[in-house]
Amino acid sequence: MSTIAELLSKKDILLDLEVPSQIRLLQEVARHMEREHGMPQEWVYQSLLRREQLGSTALGGGVAIPHARIKYLERIQLAYLRLKQPIPYDAPDGKPVSDILVILVPKEATEEHLRILSEVTQMFSDPQFRQQLCLCTEAAETKKVFDACLLAA
Repeated sequence: MSTIAELLSKKDILLDLEVPSQIRLLQEVARHMEREHGMPQEWVYQSLLRREQLGSTALGGGVAIPHARIKYLERIQLAYLRLKQPIPYDAPDGKPVSDILVILVPKEATEEHLRILSEVTQMFSDPQFRQQLCLCTEAAETKKVFDACLLAA
């Protein structure tokens, strides 16, 4: 079983991203996944959009975990994005979102998908973890915060 520390690479950490809306965020994620991992941009975008249409993936407290199953994906892919300005995201607490962890999984990865969602939810519910993330200015620094959180668990 993979952990978030193993699945999240520095190249998939985007800090101070400027997007005006949830749609533009999902489009940016799709572009990034095509550029960095060769995933068809339209598949990623449509899969994430369909999942959001079922119900918001915002947790509250400024956090969202967009996730989707992607046809023909061979392994789980993660990306962490921190927005320069929070955007509306239909969160349960009504607050805008600025911390986003994207989880893309193969069609078959049901159990691992749920385990990672649970792990991410626990991480982002820790105020100390969130504060440490907020202080990061570089991808390498951010990756170390994710790694340290998982080592402490």
